[in-house]
Amino acid sequence: MWFAKVKETYGDNLQVEWKPFLLSQANSKEGPDWKAWEHTGDSPSMSLLDMRAGEAARRQGNEEFTKFHLALLKARHEDRKDLTNPDVIMEAAEASALDIARFREDLADEAILDDLAQSHTHAVEEYGVFGVPTLLFPSGAVAFLKAYRPADEDAVEMFESLLSGAGKWNQIGEIKRPQPPWPKGVFK
Repeated sequence: MWFAKVKETYGDNLQVEWKPFLLSQANSKEGPDWKAWEHTGDSPSMSLLDMRAGEAARRQGNEEFTKFHLALLKARHEDRKDLTNPDVIMEAAEASALDIARFREDLADEAILDDLAQSHTHAVEEYGVFGVPTLLFPSGAVAFLKAYRPADEDAVEMFESLLSGAGKWNQIGEIKRPQPPWPKGVFK
């Protein structure tokens, strides 16, 4: 959510391309031959509904996808809604002013699963992605980021610090805060 503030400030000077990455695949204990995109009917949590919905929204254009993506992030991280609930997905689609008939049709298109599989596999094989969000910087540096939402007035500074550190220095392998209690003072 904090990244939306950064994008607001930078406008067209910051290009962001969100790509799907399946945590259900990355965190699977099923072994290397098991593929999340082949088991979407196994349970609501395995439906990949949110990921499929994102790709259905993307088919309506980048601006539409961006609005929908932000609506999903808000639903999940601010409103604590369940993204396996079809009603939550439809609320986000309607709030984003998507063409709902087209969205429903695209959401049902099984070819989206191939797109998800390809995106996930590419991220793992090309960049070593293991979690989200993972950022690919213009320098070619790649970094996974575990962060909590900063105050709106600190979002740009936090991004710029990340850009100048992780975006530039591939020699930084990991920075981790001691736990517990962490992050001390972040939550009030």
